[in-house]
This record gives sequence, structure tokens and C-alpha cells, in this order.
Amino acid sequence: MDVKTIIITIVIGAVSGWLAGLIMGTKGGLVKNIILGIVGGFIGGYLFGLLNISIGGAYLGPIVTSVAGACVLILIARIISR
Repeated sequence: MDVKTIIITIVIGAVSGWLAGLIMGTKGGLVKNIILGIVGGFIGGYLFGLLNISIGGAYLGPIVTSVAGACVLILIARIISR
């Protein structure tokens, strides 16, 4: 991976984590949002692959996928913490 790809991944992760936090009503810092967005990207990519869902676009597709995955991750964390 080159530096540009790493920076884009971090930015997409941060935006996705922040959006997921807004949607799910959680508060977190920048680092938590980045981690949530990046892990959410893997979860969303896996789930979208299972469901044969494909969202195009260079930046919009990964953001939507990461937000969906991060929301699922937040939901699972809430269920486990109860």
C-alpha cells in the first residue's frame, strides 16, 4: 500500500465511523471512529458480499459499506454489553 491509499482509508474510516456514531447515537473520539469505520468496512464488505449487494463509486461505495458495517458492529456491541 502506498501512502495515498493509507490516508484515503483512514479518512474513509473516520467519516464512516462518525456517520455510524450519528446514526446509532453513540459518542466517540476520532481514534474510536477511525477504528470503528475501518472494522465496519470489513464487516460491511463481508455482509454485502454475502447478500450480493454492490455499491459503485470510488468513495461513496466504501463509505456506505463501512457505515453499514459499523452500525452492525455497534448493534452487536450493545447486545453483548447488556
